[in-house]
Amino acid sequence: MSLLIACPSWAETQPVVTDNEEAQTTQTPSSAILQITEVRLNSTAEELEIILETEGSEQLQPVSRIEGNSYIADIPNAQLRLRSGNEFRAQNPTSDITEIDVISTTTNSIRVIVTGATTPPQVALFDSDEGLIFGVALTPTTSQADETIELLVTGEQDRYRVPEASTATRTDTPLRDIPQSIQIVPRQVIEDQKFIRLTDALRNVSGITQEGGFGGAADQLNIRGFYNDATFQDGFRDSNTSLRETANIERIEVLKGPASILFGNVQPGGIINLVTKKPLSEPYAFIDLSVGSFSFYRPSIDLSGPLNEEQTILYRLNLAYENAGSFRDFVNSERFFIASVLDFKIGDNTDLLVNFDYTYDIRTLDRGIPAFGRGVADIPISRFLGQPGDFIEQERYTIGYQLEHRFNENLILRNRFQFLSVNDVNENSEPESLNEETSDLLGRFVARENQNETYSLQTELVGNFSTGLLQHQLLFGIDLRRDVSTGFFTGIENAEIPNPRNPIINIFNPIYRNVRPDPSELTDFRFNASGITDSFGIFLQDQIAFSDNLKVLIGGRFDTVNQDNNDRIENVRTTQYDEAFSPRVGIVYQPIQPISLYASYSHSFAPNFGQTVGGELLEPERGTQYEVGIKADLNERLSATLALYQLSKTNIATTAPNNPDFVIPIGEQRSRGIELDISGEISSGWNVIASYGYTDAEITESTDIPIGTKPALVPEHKASLWTTYEIRQGNLDGVGFGLGLFYFSEKPGDLDNSFVLPSYLRTDAAIFYRRDNWRAAINIQNLFDTRYFESVNYGRVTVVPGAPFTVIGSFTIEF
Repeated sequence: MSLLIACPSWAETQPVVTDNEEAQTTQTPSSAILQITEVRLNSTAEELEIILETEGSEQLQPVSRIEGNSYIADIPNAQLRLRSGNEFRAQNPTSDITEIDVISTTTNSIRVIVTGATTPPQVALFDSDEGLIFGVALTPTTSQADETIELLVTGEQDRYRVPEASTATRTDTPLRDIPQSIQIVPRQVIEDQKFIRLTDALRNVSGITQEGGFGGAADQLNIRGFYNDATFQDGFRDSNTSLRETANIERIEVLKGPASILFGNVQPGGIINLVTKKPLSEPYAFIDLSVGSFSFYRPSIDLSGPLNEEQTILYRLNLAYENAGSFRDFVNSERFFIASVLDFKIGDNTDLLVNFDYTYDIRTLDRGIPAFGRGVADIPISRFLGQPGDFIEQERYTIGYQLEHRFNENLILRNRFQFLSVNDVNENSEPESLNEETSDLLGRFVARENQNETYSLQTELVGNFSTGLLQHQLLFGIDLRRDVSTGFFTGIENAEIPNPRNPIINIFNPIYRNVRPDPSELTDFRFNASGITDSFGIFLQDQIAFSDNLKVLIGGRFDTVNQDNNDRIENVRTTQYDEAFSPRVGIVYQPIQPISLYASYSHSFAPNFGQTVGGELLEPERGTQYEVGIKADLNERLSATLALYQLSKTNIATTAPNNPDFVIPIGEQRSRGIELDISGEISSGWNVIASYGYTDAEITESTDIPIGTKPALVPEHKASLWTTYEIRQGNLDGVGFGLGLFYFSEKPGDLDNSFVLPSYLRTDAAIFYRRDNWRAAINIQNLFDTRYFESVNYGRVTVVPGAPFTVIGSFTIEF
């Protein structure tokens, strides 16, 4: 059956609500939840139709009202289950109608919005053989008697507001029903800002800062005051030792706070889950060419569609190549990326996704510039203080599958597997210490090689059922993972004192060496080890709806982690077994439909994988968080989340100040904070994503660090604003503008608080023109050429400067 929303030139008279009054349909309510699997927009000579296709036979039952120029129909017994998303949008289908939206409002309800150009649509409600019909009277000039247009859209998500996410519950759940802060950076934001690095895209989210970066070769981040040791891709744990590619990313989901119940041994600040693009049922192509400052150029291609007439085999292919210099002297990079996904429709109820991606990246390993006194050395940010020829080369690939079988609409079984391999090699001059009297920076020629492999298997069962008046969505799952690693780190001996075979460079008057040591001369091994870590987790979660406005989330997970490490220098084998139970409880109350009040309590568990200089493994880290908040729909397409939290972690491991390949424990750290995030569309053509985060982080227990010490690289205040406006009528139709503001307060540069990185405000801007299926844009990053510093790799000698005034021009075509 289909729900037909028609826009005819006639109308049967039925009551229409105005000024927020509600008119109920006269049909008998039904408890069945209908699945809407496709949305089609069809224009005929007499009417404009929006067809919502369902697999059921019961009638959909809307409740309608008028707000401003919009006709709104809420359908309480339906779910959007589109092939590639959970939102439909069509703009300017006629001169009378500026926009049509079909969106999810709760787990089991959707909303249809028809917005008039100057006045609200005149609506008549009646029954037909096809289902319920909303008739919207059109003026004669909008009738298209001479042509028939049909537009198929299956879930458009390239907007600033995404109403659902799977990261927080492993099920598609409206954000307003999740008792925890979760923020999303959609693909459209990444495209509008022309950010290609994950770290840059996450400037838009409160509570996240860059921590480290491994010489510009890795995404290393801090969430709510705690180092984040991994990202996730489609729910699988990924390495943070490489730069993640964004060409195949549909959106970035950030779950704040402990997430161990679903993801096992993770840090308590939260997790970052990259949701990749999936195959589409209709042919699709997207081509982009970006060229910018510092010899940057990057072409990329995104292709999708069916491989057979029956549309039972779909594909998606993403390609990207990047070549760039840098504002830093002697620094350059080259990168190639390919990702492919095949979707096999084995039957009506069974799907198999098979994915593969490969990244090759080679770049100059750049440790930045040193601190000087309580600040950063007053030298040009372009000055490179390594040695020409320093490099890091990385190869990364994944292969996996996801098998899903739907026994019926209430019971789903999923089985997923992923193999991940990350290999990297680097040879560079590592800065060791700065003599502030002579301004000489002592370095050390080093070499590293690391190989990491991860095997992950996930199986989960999702069931929907009722017990009396309570509605349940039960999730049961089992996770298995094996991590295999091997690597070494070596250098020239006697790095602590000047050595003619190691470089010394004056930061104010640099003279670079022309000779590098042969690898056979690097005989001082600080690290040479291999290890295997086996992880097992079993979890149970229940999302309980006591009523439409009262929901409870409860769950728990049991984890075991078995580590087996072999120190090849000392010929010592170390084993450690850890286990933990991690609970989570949350409640959501919605006093009125646009407002959700929530509270939650959660635990996290993470074994300490780093080793001390003596080769010992630390005890596991445990995290505990209390969080309360408000989620609000400010209008139909604009949402906000306000969260207050207290988060603590015990037995924290941090990088040893004078030996970045080892860790030390610092006891307990506590973070308290307030976060506000807003995203969506203020009005037609005006988009915004904004955030503010206040983070009060300090060491609360330690044997060797003063109580009250601020952890490194955590600013007390962080704020961001990015907004675009596109003109949608008249001679300037398609012209758009963007403005971005990114503010960070000052932050300690190291755990000793011996120096600080100053506060800064960076301004970005954009201008673009969209016509038909192409778009041209100019993006300016750091418009006012502000001097700022983003992070520290390790210690005082590795401060990371931010890029100066940068221009990127881009041209995209989509068909």
